[in-house]
Amino acid sequence: MTVTPLHAPRPSRSADSAAPDAVRWPSGLAPEAHPARNPGTALDLSVVRGIRVNRSAVERRVGSLPGRRTVKKEWQAAWLLRAISCMDLTTLAGDDTAGNVKRLCAKAANPLKPELVSALGIADLRLTTGAVCVYHQFVATAVEALQGTGIPVAAVSTGFPAGLSPFEQRLAEIHASVAAGATEIDIVITRGQVLTGNWSALYDEVRAFRDACGHAHMKTILGVGELATLTNVARASMVAMMAGSDFIKTSTGKESSNATLPVGLVMTRMIRDYGERTGHEVGFKPAGGIRTAKQAVDWLILMKEELGDRWLRPHLFRFGASGLLTDVERQLEHFVTGRYAAAYRQPMV
Repeated sequence: MTVTPLHAPRPSRSADSAAPDAVRWPSGLAPEAHPARNPGTALDLSVVRGIRVNRSAVERRVGSLPGRRTVKKEWQAAWLLRAISCMDLTTLAGDDTAGNVKRLCAKAANPLKPELVSALGIADLRLTTGAVCVYHQFVATAVEALQGTGIPVAAVSTGFPAGLSPFEQRLAEIHASVAAGATEIDIVITRGQVLTGNWSALYDEVRAFRDACGHAHMKTILGVGELATLTNVARASMVAMMAGSDFIKTSTGKESSNATLPVGLVMTRMIRDYGERTGHEVGFKPAGGIRTAKQAVDWLILMKEELGDRWLRPHLFRFGASGLLTDVERQLEHFVTGRYAAAYRQPMV
């Protein structure tokens, strides 16, 4: 098996590519045609078992990102507008209420304050977040609140966050959320199947979830903080894509370790390898612990360098974020006014 070395960067780009291609602030958020869904492939255990990850090489590669790429002024604003368009604005707390979800949906449809939109000159962009992500109980509430906006509703499912409820119950959760109007389903895998190397069982599980999703796009949460090694992360990513995942996602946000750049590099390399083998494009969603604008830019740079500009749009890249938008809005306000607003002045705090 030939796998691109994990320490090798993408081919170098010209110096003027410090912002995403086609993201020329403030008029560069036009969508591309969505890729065909990933139909999956047969499970190839020789490919899965042949995957190895060199941790030190991974860490060297991601350690070079912040020093080689910096964006300032209007270019930074462009990247941050892109980050907003790729957010799954999320509420997955035990104290969620219908009122909280409606408020979140209002923020998703209007992520920036009107005066900031006017000052930035981006009213024509009709900027929204990529989706709203909620528990099944609030899917119908979110669908109603987002009617007419074009913003999809994602539901976490399959015994989120542990994924250990009875299998038939997990399938029923998917069917119920799709029936309620969710067009994206975030499923969780049984981590024990990864830790024991039971790749056939993992493949069958994810394939069954994919079939249950029907027309709804499926994001497969690996729970990387509980998979022990980067090699396990890489192998689980490949199996999930072979089983038909439309996205692979790092975490539930409930683990002790969530989205990190080393994990992101490993998963994006698997997406690249899978695409080269099959011709199918699979999306990527880092989730958990991404709370600052600087972190968001680092992730966007990683996507640009590893997978290219197509993965800088919401049909192939999402942030799982609940607090990220607050800091992004503060940074954009600083760009306009030269002053940082206190976090509590932002509508989502």
